[in-house]
Amino acid sequence: MIQLPRFSADDAERAFDEWGANCGPGAIAAICGLTLDELRPHMGDFETKRYTNPTLMWQVLAGLGVAFSYRGGDLGRASWPQYGLARIQWEGPWTAPGVPIRARYRQTHWVGAARHPERGVGIFDINAIGNGTGWCALADWETTLVPFILSECVPRADGNWHITHAVEVKR
Repeated sequence: MIQLPRFSADDAERAFDEWGANCGPGAIAAICGLTLDELRPHMGDFETKRYTNPTLMWQVLAGLGVAFSYRGGDLGRASWPQYGLARIQWEGPWTAPGVPIRARYRQTHWVGAARHPERGVGIFDINAIGNGTGWCALADWETTLVPFILSECVPRADGNWHITHAVEVKR
């Protein structure tokens, strides 16, 4: 069962304009049942750097008192959490052998995920918030939203991606 976000597309746009809220804060707020305004004080140094790396994600979740666990590494495309967050690595020249690992960090994206026994994996993506909920089926995310994100935000990507962190969030 997905949790509908407590913020709208207008709220997300305002939070982006005011403090840079993007995929990390959007995914955390949606999965934890918070508004973006409620989440903002817990985002540590996000407003300075404007990205959510795994270390900041763990700090934010711990600061919110959220029980969570995670798996990391190249988890492929099928290692979605039952309910939680996933860090996506967009692939491109920055993922070639020999390129320093830090070069990969700026080409990542956080989404929420929820598995349903009959309907499969649902994805919350801040880029889909205009649909009223931000949630879509995994197949729609892969075939419609991912190509859009890559063309608009990661033009040097090669079209491939994988999960680097799967975060199980206890409801």
